[in-house]
Amino acid sequence: MKRILYFIFILLLIFIFGKSCIKADIPESNTFSSANAEAEQEIDYPKSPRNITINNIDYLQSQAPCGNYGGELISSIIGEGPKTFNPFTATDATSSEMGSIMYDGLFTTNAVTGNIVPKLAKSYEIKGNDYIITLRHGIKWSDGVPITAEDVLFTWNDIVFAGLGNTSVRDMLIINGKLPTLTKLDDYTVKFTLPTQFAPFLRQLTLPIAPKHYFTQKPDWDKNFDTFLSTTTKPEEIVSSGAFRLKEYVAAQRVVFKKNPNYYEINLKRQRLPYLEKLVFLIVGDFNNEILKFEGGELDVIGLKGGTVALYKGKEAKSDYKIYNLGPDTGTMFAAINMNTRKNKDGKFYVDPVKQRWFNDRNFRAAIDYATDRNNMVINVAQGIGIPLFTAESLNSIYLNKNLKGHSKDINLAESYLKKSGFYKDSNGILHDKYGNTVEFNLYTNAGNTEREAVCVMLKQDLEELGMKVNFKPLEFNSLVNKLTNSYDWDLMVMGLTGSPLEPHSGKNVWYSTGSLHLFNQRPAGKPATDKLNFEKELDDIFDIASLKVNFAERKKYYDRYQEIIYNEKPLIYLYSPIRISAIRRKFGNLFPSSLMGLTYNIEEIFVKNTEETK
Repeated sequence: MKRILYFIFILLLIFIFGKSCIKADIPESNTFSSANAEAEQEIDYPKSPRNITINNIDYLQSQAPCGNYGGELISSIIGEGPKTFNPFTATDATSSEMGSIMYDGLFTTNAVTGNIVPKLAKSYEIKGNDYIITLRHGIKWSDGVPITAEDVLFTWNDIVFAGLGNTSVRDMLIINGKLPTLTKLDDYTVKFTLPTQFAPFLRQLTLPIAPKHYFTQKPDWDKNFDTFLSTTTKPEEIVSSGAFRLKEYVAAQRVVFKKNPNYYEINLKRQRLPYLEKLVFLIVGDFNNEILKFEGGELDVIGLKGGTVALYKGKEAKSDYKIYNLGPDTGTMFAAINMNTRKNKDGKFYVDPVKQRWFNDRNFRAAIDYATDRNNMVINVAQGIGIPLFTAESLNSIYLNKNLKGHSKDINLAESYLKKSGFYKDSNGILHDKYGNTVEFNLYTNAGNTEREAVCVMLKQDLEELGMKVNFKPLEFNSLVNKLTNSYDWDLMVMGLTGSPLEPHSGKNVWYSTGSLHLFNQRPAGKPATDKLNFEKELDDIFDIASLKVNFAERKKYYDRYQEIIYNEKPLIYLYSPIRISAIRRKFGNLFPSSLMGLTYNIEEIFVKNTEETK
């Protein structure tokens, strides 16, 4: 029966890939290449926006067709909604997305080529280790105050380099033990000086720029930075630079943005963007509620999963929506294993020493890997709309190590790995270690994420075939994050991380031994990694060296090796990659779907068609 179901879902995948793909003829050597090779519909992507100066104001001019003004686009948030509106303290995907709507960076990513292109910056010049950035003259924050070099200096020197908020970007920019330096050349020009050549640098400048006058309005702003722009902040007080500014937040119900009248991007008629008056996110709780709201016409766009793909594809021709296949997810989902052997300030181990022996035994981790039935997860959880994943890089990464082929579930091989380390089953089929301890541990994920909860149920069943007793304990997201990054009191955890298919260095915080997201062997903040595992030492070296290599082929050799280490050592066991399928109402124009950026990344260009155009 399983084989029949698998065959059906493979046919479904072929149908979807063959009929709704995005095609972009892009060189693979140095730019992003679409995961889909053939297409029934080819997207006519507009040229990149260009600079245009009008009355001494340096606008960014969209090259997309001109649209109609007015209307709204209603999207959704699954889960509990944003935890903060501060883009510099956000640690979850929803909060980061809300921040990216309100605040632009110096640069952004071209959705077709993957190249870095100016945003708040007008231009840049590289002279040796100096990056000279020229800002747009005359553009303003939402409250009318000019955006200047002072805002850039404040963002990087006083927030990022000072270590406030989420330190991920700061950690990624430590080059040979040093941070870049930033100086002001004039009111609209800044200079970053790097210790040496650093390949990922421009991509880090996509970080949002903060309005200095707003962030520092209170004398003790830095002491209260982690609570600044909380979800209780009055929307009308928030100063931002993006196409939309916050209008309303109702906890557990909705987030509403309204257009920013001071936005610096214009259309071909030299009219200010965005076209839409409002951008609305309904907080729907879970995928089932999301489906109901889309069917009821309350949502304009939705990401489809599993069996809903075939259902909606079958109704597409006579519907008011269109379906797009965006290729494999750019993030990764995995089971992390807690290998922490340290003690807390009270002298107690974070992890039970008995479990420490198991989790730090490569044979034990290999047994978990080979007992995991990824194909079954794709069939029963993703309902065929996914691909088994074995690598730390996503399947559409230009740095993917294609030599790592993966494997099927092999319970006999899994048991042989356990036997090598002295594990045995008793007469009741219960697994014990060589000292007689019963193998029992907890498995966590975030409650309410139905996909991850289903994955955990299946993983629990797989591991129980080995005689392990697995206690599945879904937790509220904030409690889960606290265990992961503060108390370190957990055993196994199914989690996901967003990623970049263009830049592995964005994952340095995960793989570097002192990284704030070094999940499997987390160290207290500020503690040097003097007790590295052997493979941790090599990972540190790889991420130090690879970032200094400018040539793509040279860099890829190092990133191939890091993926090989993770594949062999298995501190994180990757599960599968969903295929991103989205549906959106046909009433919207200027849709240019991207395997890299998604469906509505160009929200400032999207507009509502008139009735005749929709037909």
